[in-house]
Amino acid sequence: MKSALLLQQLEEKLDLLARAVAPHANKRTPGARFDHQLFYCHTTRLGDYLLEVQQNLAHLRQSVDDQRTDSVAWMAERIVLQMGALQRELATQRLRKGEAQKEPVSVNLYEKLAEHQDYERRLRAMVADRESQLATRETLAQQQILQREIAALEGRLQRCLQALKRIERAIEYRER
Repeated sequence: MKSALLLQQLEEKLDLLARAVAPHANKRTPGARFDHQLFYCHTTRLGDYLLEVQQNLAHLRQSVDDQRTDSVAWMAERIVLQMGALQRELATQRLRKGEAQKEPVSVNLYEKLAEHQDYERRLRAMVADRESQLATRETLAQQQILQREIAALEGRLQRCLQALKRIERAIEYRER
């Protein structure tokens, strides 16, 4: 009974959100607006994000019917977070009207370069720190945790290095 009432409240809030998103649903934005862990879709239209929330609500209803309590709690929290993100995005639509479709050329690539070089330095320090901790860990479980952290940090470092190369190429291209 309690979950049915909560589902009904979520549906009502989602209906209100859908009406608010409707005027903006098919407008394209310069880039994806939301965190990759919050939404699976990464499009530039708010309508696609709303559709994902609606699909998640359908999955939540099914989980409630199947009495999968672990799944219900996780899905409900995810839906609430997604709805909050969409509401915040709608609140900023007037501010975003002035946004250009592409990043302006006036963006200082040298600032981006310095910022990414700082990221690289910090990531290398974090990898070195985890590797030194790895040598002092005695249990296999602790070592495996640190090895996973090191692997994740190295992945981030590789993406950072790729971004650095793109920025350097952009600088070279602009200076020609």
